[in-house]
Amino acid sequence: MAYNSALSTYKETRIKTASQGQLIIMLYGEAVRQLDLALDLLEVNDTGKKDPGKIEKVSKAVVKTQEIVAELMVSLDFEQGGDIARNLFSLYTWFNRELMEANINQDKQRISSVRYLIEELRSAWQRIVVTNAAETANREVVGLNIAG
Repeated sequence: MAYNSALSTYKETRIKTASQGQLIIMLYGEAVRQLDLALDLLEVNDTGKKDPGKIEKVSKAVVKTQEIVAELMVSLDFEQGGDIARNLFSLYTWFNRELMEANINQDKQRISSVRYLIEELRSAWQRIVVTNAAETANREVVGLNIAG
Protein backbone atom coordinates (compact mmCIF):
# COMPACT_ATOMS: atom_id res chain seq x y z
CA MET A 1 0.00 0.00 0.00
CA ALA A 2 2.86 2.38 0.81
CA TYR A 3 4.28 1.79 -2.67
CA ASN A 4 1.02 2.89 -4.31
CA SER A 5 0.93 6.01 -2.17
CA ALA A 6 4.52 6.87 -3.05
CA LEU A 7 3.87 6.28 -6.74
CA SER A 8 0.77 8.46 -6.63
CA THR A 9 2.70 11.24 -4.89
CA TYR A 10 5.51 10.98 -7.46
CA LYS A 11 3.07 11.21 -10.38
CA GLU A 12 1.28 14.18 -8.81
CA THR A 13 4.58 16.01 -8.22
CA ARG A 14 5.74 15.23 -11.75
CA ILE A 15 2.58 16.76 -13.18
CA LYS A 16 2.66 19.83 -10.93
CA THR A 17 6.28 20.62 -11.78
CA ALA A 18 6.07 19.92 -15.52
CA SER A 19 6.31 22.66 -18.12
CA GLN A 20 3.42 23.26 -20.50
CA GLY A 21 5.25 21.36 -23.25
CA GLN A 22 5.95 18.43 -20.94
CA LEU A 23 2.27 18.29 -19.95
CA ILE A 24 1.26 18.09 -23.61
CA ILE A 25 3.76 15.27 -24.14
CA MET A 26 2.31 13.47 -21.09
CA LEU A 27 -1.21 13.82 -22.49
CA TYR A 28 -0.15 12.47 -25.88
CA GLY A 29 1.71 9.63 -24.14
CA GLU A 30 -1.34 8.64 -22.12
CA ALA A 31 -3.52 8.79 -25.25
CA VAL A 32 -1.10 6.43 -27.03
CA ARG A 33 -1.09 4.13 -23.99
CA GLN A 34 -4.90 4.00 -23.93
CA LEU A 35 -5.10 3.29 -27.67
CA ASP A 36 -2.48 0.54 -27.33
CA LEU A 37 -4.64 -0.99 -24.60
CA ALA A 38 -7.71 -0.83 -26.85
CA LEU A 39 -5.80 -2.42 -29.73
CA ASP A 40 -4.50 -5.20 -27.48
CA LEU A 41 -8.02 -5.88 -26.23
CA LEU A 42 -9.33 -6.06 -29.80
CA GLU A 43 -6.93 -8.85 -30.72
CA VAL A 44 -8.70 -12.04 -31.70
CA ASN A 45 -8.44 -15.02 -29.34
CA ASP A 46 -7.27 -18.55 -30.15
CA THR A 47 -10.62 -19.39 -31.74
CA GLY A 48 -10.27 -16.51 -34.21
CA LYS A 49 -13.06 -14.47 -32.64
CA LYS A 50 -13.13 -11.22 -30.70
CA ASP A 51 -13.86 -11.59 -27.01
CA PRO A 52 -17.24 -9.90 -26.35
CA GLY A 53 -16.30 -9.52 -22.68
CA LYS A 54 -13.63 -6.99 -23.66
CA ILE A 55 -15.98 -4.57 -25.45
CA GLU A 56 -16.52 -2.45 -22.34
CA LYS A 57 -12.77 -2.28 -21.63
CA VAL A 58 -12.06 -1.24 -25.22
CA SER A 59 -14.77 1.39 -24.98
CA LYS A 60 -13.33 2.80 -21.74
CA ALA A 61 -9.85 3.08 -23.26
CA VAL A 62 -11.20 4.83 -26.37
CA VAL A 63 -13.37 7.20 -24.32
CA LYS A 64 -10.40 8.03 -22.10
CA THR A 65 -8.46 8.96 -25.24
CA GLN A 66 -11.36 11.12 -26.42
CA GLU A 67 -11.30 12.92 -23.06
CA ILE A 68 -7.56 13.55 -23.46
CA VAL A 69 -8.12 14.91 -26.97
CA ALA A 70 -10.88 17.17 -25.64
CA GLU A 71 -8.46 18.47 -22.99
CA LEU A 72 -5.91 19.19 -25.72
CA MET A 73 -8.59 21.03 -27.70
CA VAL A 74 -9.55 23.35 -24.84
CA SER A 75 -5.89 24.11 -24.13
CA LEU A 76 -5.32 25.62 -27.59
CA ASP A 77 -4.62 29.35 -27.68
CA PHE A 78 -6.03 30.61 -30.96
CA GLU A 79 -4.67 34.14 -30.50
CA GLN A 80 -1.06 33.10 -30.07
CA GLY A 81 -1.28 29.83 -32.00
CA GLY A 82 -2.91 31.21 -35.13
CA ASP A 83 -3.05 28.74 -38.01
CA ILE A 84 -1.25 26.03 -36.04
CA ALA A 85 -3.89 26.14 -33.30
CA ARG A 86 -6.71 26.10 -35.86
CA ASN A 87 -5.14 23.16 -37.70
CA LEU A 88 -4.62 21.24 -34.46
CA PHE A 89 -8.24 21.91 -33.50
CA SER A 90 -9.38 20.45 -36.82
CA LEU A 91 -7.12 17.45 -36.37
CA TYR A 92 -8.34 16.88 -32.80
CA THR A 93 -11.95 17.11 -34.04
CA TRP A 94 -11.15 14.46 -36.64
CA PHE A 95 -9.50 12.29 -33.96
CA ASN A 96 -12.65 12.38 -31.85
CA ARG A 97 -14.89 11.57 -34.83
CA GLU A 98 -12.67 8.65 -35.81
CA LEU A 99 -12.50 7.38 -32.25
CA MET A 100 -16.27 7.58 -31.89
CA GLU A 101 -16.74 5.52 -35.06
CA ALA A 102 -13.96 3.14 -34.03
CA ASN A 103 -15.61 2.63 -30.67
CA ILE A 104 -19.02 1.94 -32.18
CA ASN A 105 -17.62 -0.54 -34.73
CA GLN A 106 -14.69 -1.83 -32.64
CA ASP A 107 -12.52 -0.83 -35.62
CA LYS A 108 -8.81 -1.53 -35.11
CA GLN A 109 -7.80 0.28 -38.31
CA ARG A 110 -9.31 3.58 -37.21
CA ILE A 111 -7.80 3.27 -33.75
CA SER A 112 -4.41 2.50 -35.31
CA SER A 113 -4.62 5.52 -37.61
CA VAL A 114 -5.38 7.90 -34.75
CA ARG A 115 -2.73 6.26 -32.58
CA TYR A 116 -0.09 6.74 -35.29
CA LEU A 117 -0.89 10.44 -35.69
CA ILE A 118 -0.94 11.08 -31.94
CA GLU A 119 2.44 9.36 -31.66
CA GLU A 120 3.77 11.61 -34.44
CA LEU A 121 2.50 14.70 -32.60
CA ARG A 122 4.08 13.48 -29.37
CA SER A 123 7.43 13.00 -31.10
CA ALA A 124 7.22 16.48 -32.62
CA TRP A 125 6.44 18.02 -29.24
CA GLN A 126 9.35 16.15 -27.67
CA ARG A 127 11.71 17.65 -30.25
CA ILE A 128 10.26 21.12 -29.63
CA VAL A 129 10.61 20.85 -25.85
CA VAL A 130 14.20 19.60 -26.10
CA THR A 131 15.13 22.34 -28.58
CA ASN A 132 13.54 25.07 -26.46
CA ALA A 133 15.24 23.78 -23.30
CA ALA A 134 18.62 23.79 -25.05
CA GLU A 135 18.07 27.33 -26.41
CA THR A 136 17.00 28.58 -22.98
CA ALA A 137 20.07 27.00 -21.36
CA ASN A 138 22.35 28.59 -23.96
CA ARG A 139 20.82 32.04 -23.39
CA GLU A 140 21.30 31.73 -19.64
CA VAL A 141 24.97 30.73 -20.04
CA VAL A 142 25.68 33.58 -22.46
CA GLY A 143 24.10 36.12 -20.10
CA LEU A 144 26.08 34.93 -17.07
CA ASN A 145 28.70 37.37 -15.82
CA ILE A 146 31.16 35.43 -13.69
CA ALA A 147 33.52 38.38 -13.21
CA GLY A 148 30.88 40.36 -11.38
